[in-house]
Amino acid sequence: MQLLSNTHCFSGEQRFYQHDSKVIGLPMKFGIYLPPKALAGERCLVLIYLAGLTCNEETFPIKAHAQQIASDLGVILISPDTSPRGESVAVGDYWDIGQGAGFYLDATEQPWAPHYRMESYITSELYSLIQNSFAVQRIGLMGHSMGGHGALTLALRHPDLFRSVSAIAPIAAPIDCPWGIKAFSTYLGADQSTWIEHDATRLVQAKGKLFNNILIDQGLEDKFLNQLNPDLFEAACTHVGQPLQLRRHAHYDHGYYFIQSVMTDHVIFHVEAFV
Repeated sequence: MQLLSNTHCFSGEQRFYQHDSKVIGLPMKFGIYLPPKALAGERCLVLIYLAGLTCNEETFPIKAHAQQIASDLGVILISPDTSPRGESVAVGDYWDIGQGAGFYLDATEQPWAPHYRMESYITSELYSLIQNSFAVQRIGLMGHSMGGHGALTLALRHPDLFRSVSAIAPIAAPIDCPWGIKAFSTYLGADQSTWIEHDATRLVQAKGKLFNNILIDQGLEDKFLNQLNPDLFEAACTHVGQPLQLRRHAHYDHGYYFIQSVMTDHVIFHVEAFV
């Protein structure tokens, strides 16, 4: 790994790294916040945050204001990029496809398949890199919007890897919204039988209870609410007995001011999941 920057923050360190990814076939970047306990060599809970459309590895560390609670509770925060980058990478025809919009799956269609392998990157390569490079106790997963979709689907697909999961305004039933239909048809092709493997609502219906609890926060003034479908995910969880805490918030929208407002609760949720 190449250390790009290192900044003192709440008695810990906010770092950014770049490494050559064999899975992606290109260099990838990620942010990491190391609390004082981690710097002292103690094993810590790791919380991976998957960001949403148009974001990168810097968005969460700069905008979410999570470092103080992570410092207080001894939590390592990881913020990977949302897609491969570079001139050789397919760009897409709009902001919700291509760079900045990897959707945390492994694409099977051209020209996306060679580099858009974000599921394997997160669950295999980055996961192993974190375990081998830092003092890891256990790993939890959370995300926002497209990253909330990623957090839910990757946790449900790989419950052996992630001990807890939460999301903020996730795309919870992508097969039922324009964002998901566009992404799945572009990256996975026309065969919709492959789409259900990346739809959180269908996954929980198929797999049943996997976690002691799942936390989701949703703003009711979110202009994308008709794309997110938290009610469908809630109904699926109720049907199979998967405990879910879905908190609906009046006045809040889809942005990072909302994320800041609930971030402390999410970090505490993951810490308490390991008690």
